[in-house]
Amino acid sequence: MPRGTLIRRLELLVRRHGGDGAFVCLLILGLAVGGAPALTGLGYFAQSLTPGMAAQASGEPMQRDTARLAVPGFPGAHYSPQVLFPVQSRGIPAWLHPVSETPVTTPSLARPVIAICIDDLGEDIAGTDKAMALPKQVALSFLPYAQTTAFLAAEAARKGHEILAHVPMQAIGAIDPGPMSLKTGAPDIAQRLDWNLARVPGLIGINNHEGSKFTADAASLTPVAQALAARHLFFFDSRTGADSKVVAVAHRFGVASAGRDIFLDDTASESEIRKQLAALVATARSQGVAIAIGHPHDLTLQVLAGWLAQDHGVTLIPLSEAIRLKTGDQALAAR
Repeated sequence: MPRGTLIRRLELLVRRHGGDGAFVCLLILGLAVGGAPALTGLGYFAQSLTPGMAAQASGEPMQRDTARLAVPGFPGAHYSPQVLFPVQSRGIPAWLHPVSETPVTTPSLARPVIAICIDDLGEDIAGTDKAMALPKQVALSFLPYAQTTAFLAAEAARKGHEILAHVPMQAIGAIDPGPMSLKTGAPDIAQRLDWNLARVPGLIGINNHEGSKFTADAASLTPVAQALAARHLFFFDSRTGADSKVVAVAHRFGVASAGRDIFLDDTASESEIRKQLAALVATARSQGVAIAIGHPHDLTLQVLAGWLAQDHGVTLIPLSEAIRLKTGDQALAAR
């Protein structure tokens, strides 16, 4: 090390430790005893204690021991934070790489699945309350025009149920589906649908209340499917008529849609409800997925609650998942 540089380093050490008498004495004693080798070693010792001086003396940036962290958008500064070693780019650790490049596929269902939707909710407060006591996988569909729907739907969603709007649609004959029902060929279908959707908080889809005439009209269903596609909602077809075109029109606009397989309580008797539940299981075993609709009748809810507490060899899943599975199957079948 050049003598001038060594002198400057020794001066810096003395200034730093000048108050420490023992340090100064030991320094002088070491030089006296060690001679030239001690002087050389002292140079390296001083360099290790004052690493920045060499760079300052030479006017060259430090490149070996430290690297300064640059802040994006700002020039480098002398007082930038330092790291002890240069930053090196390293590859992703081997354990983070996927084991296989083969795409992951959805495993086949371990056993058949079912979904259940209780609709006509909102007007019957007691029945709605009992329906909310069912397992949260049971979907609940609310009549938009009911005065208590907003409160009850919000409460059902808080309990974990999937929420639908049970949208009234024109039926064949003189049946009145209710206020703001959707009518075939009407110029205000989209506006009426907006009104219905706005009155059911937390909804993730709709199903039709009545609608045997409306759901058979593809042209009238088109603005409904377009609106649902824009809102990312599904259309669960109650299948109140044999000529329903709901699923076909919905799929045309990219809307998830499937129809119900079983009505649980067309005939309000315990034996008939149990017969329909058995048919639900049989359909699920033959098709993999089956969906049922029920209503908030005391008998229906009582039988259903007891039945769901037992194992029938099928798994209850949310309605949205069942519709997704059915939509995929139907899409594949159409190719």
